Amino acid sequence: MFAKQIILILLLLNISAATSKEFNSFSSAKKHLSKQVNADTETIYCGCSIKKQGKKLVPDPASCGYVPRNELTKKGKVNARAKRIEWDHIVSASELGNQLKCWQNGGRKNCKKVSEKFKKMEADINNLAPAIGEINADRSNYRFGMIEGEKRAYGACDVEIDFKQRVIEPPPEARKKIAETYYYMQRTYGLKISKKQKKLFEVWLHEKYNSKL
Repeated sequence: MFAKQIILILLLLNISAATSKEFNSFSSAKKHLSKQVNADTETIYCGCSIKKQGKKLVPDPASCGYVPRNELTKKGKVNARAKRIEWDHIVSASELGNQLKCWQNGGRKNCKKVSEKFKKMEADINNLAPAIGEINADRSNYRFGMIEGEKRAYGACDVEIDFKQRVIEPPPEARKKIAETYYYMQRTYGLKISKKQKKLFEVWLHEKYNSKL
């Protein structure tokens, strides 16, 4: 147990040292991260390469076998979010906000107005990862977990989302990063993590797969 605690502390220190720059808004954090994208950057849930089209970032489906779950929107228009990169909060904004009083009086919009702590959490680049827009939308604020079976809805992309249970199972390569991020947010902002989630994250921390992000 003591050895595990030492490893966790070292992981958290490495995260803090590597990305200690602070931002005052989510938009400024996204702009900064977009500039850091290079040939080695991959999306968190599919491992897709990212291309730059002018100022836009777009996923390269051929690099990862991603196929949109929905080619069209409900209104029959092209699903634009399937063709763009977005910055996903690993610990969702609602999970962060629900632990603050400001969320109960107006949700995210109110927290951004009245809570400096929320704005720091929302803009913390340690909690942001590039994701294909469609998957970011489908993930919503669902919790991370394990889902029985391997029903994939995004081509070869190894991510499963159970809309009924509101759970997302990330690919093995992303799990360590997700666990590290939750513990970083706990240490930095006092994020409360349930016993069930902690048990899962402890397993993910010691899996043999390592995220490339």
